[in-house]
Amino acid sequence: MANTPQARKRIRRNETRALINGNRLSRIRTFVKKVEAALAGGDKDAAAAALKEAQPELQRGVARGVLHKNTASRKLSRLTKRVSAL
Repeated sequence: MANTPQARKRIRRNETRALINGNRLSRIRTFVKKVEAALAGGDKDAAAAALKEAQPELQRGVARGVLHKNTASRKLSRLTKRVSAL
């Protein structure tokens, strides 16, 4: 258990940040799933539209420190490749 006031505050802050970051990551996954669902349905227009919505979410995750830059780039690249292959 934390003994100093600073350590107690850090624990409180970490719990709050973990909730916020978890929500952000969940939101990103939801947008990616929408793209994958459109791909599975074979609807190129819907997939392209969903990809256009997912791209800023992935980049926002990078800016907020939830995702690594290369991870977001890799996901975006693979999704774009799949959408264009339809």
